[in-house]
Amino acid sequence: MQCLSENLKDLMGDMKVSELAEKVKIPQPTLSRYLLCQRQITLDNLVLLADYFNVDIDILIGRKDY
Repeated sequence: MQCLSENLKDLMGDMKVSELAEKVKIPQPTLSRYLLCQRQITLDNLVLLADYFNVDIDILIGRKDY
């Protein structure tokens, strides 16, 4: 779970959580909990984020480097 949070933060750069939440249609509190490692991500939301950042799911979860 820690890798997902770190990789998402890297991919977001200076983007605010609220901006990303709006763009990928994930509620901001949910996305914030993913970034704080307080909630496990769903497969649907993992796909949404991977598609938005144009990366493999394996990259988001830390199985591959980007």
